[in-house]
Amino acid sequence: MAPYTRIRRDPAAEQATARQCGAAPMRPCSRSRWARRVSPWLLTTAICALVFPAAMAAQPDAVPLDSVVAVVNRQVILSSDVDDAVQLAVLDPAPGAGGAMTRPRALEELISRALIEQQIRQEDLQSIEPSAEEVTARVEEIRRQLPACVRAHCTTDAGWNAFLNAHHLSEQQVQSYVHNRMEILRFIEQRFRQGIEITHGEVENYYRNTLLPQYPPGVAAPPLGDVQSRIEEILLEQQVSALFDNWLDNLRTHGDVEVLDPALEIAQSPSRGDDSK
Repeated sequence: MAPYTRIRRDPAAEQATARQCGAAPMRPCSRSRWARRVSPWLLTTAICALVFPAAMAAQPDAVPLDSVVAVVNRQVILSSDVDDAVQLAVLDPAPGAGGAMTRPRALEELISRALIEQQIRQEDLQSIEPSAEEVTARVEEIRRQLPACVRAHCTTDAGWNAFLNAHHLSEQQVQSYVHNRMEILRFIEQRFRQGIEITHGEVENYYRNTLLPQYPPGVAAPPLGDVQSRIEEILLEQQVSALFDNWLDNLRTHGDVEVLDPALEIAQSPSRGDDSK
């Protein structure tokens, strides 16, 4: 039998207990009143202890609402972030040879974006951050010019809302996506564009051979002048891809990047590898 432990009396605590029980100061609380107060709490605790494990056992297929799928220099990427990236890919007018966006490829792009944004913050490049007015103007361009938006009549509020609902997107998600994309493109231009020149012939060739075929017959495509700046951005991304990929690979090599979900890990980057998962 364990030895008895002497308990030091605490007059202040006794006074508080006495007040709770409605007794006079320094008088012990009646055992019956104490039992009436404590018994419901014990009963509730016992019910919870029995019911909660049983409920969890009754739902073996239950999964958490969200989970961490990757960590980039202590910055977490959630499974919901990957889902959002897949949905937001509809706003990209040049999906590239990879075809439809997949979750592994979306995670690769999120990892790259996280590394770039961390570098931007490290260098404190506030001058490249777009203003709210610039972001709003770019969203309006997307509504007018994106082939998928033209087909959905996004220039009207009803068409735009229907387009967002069809792709499970919100206005806030689109604004955030456009803001981040503009910031990253400006960073790439500032760091890598030196010595790279986009000619008018390259812009015109992209317009005729890549952009126009995306519009269905009978749908008026925007004139070249209206989309020239956007085409230049796309061609810029293509021109600097080699320099950018080497720089990004170096960031990833020297950083701490861990993919926690094996199903989302691919061997190569999305621009060079197979992401058919």
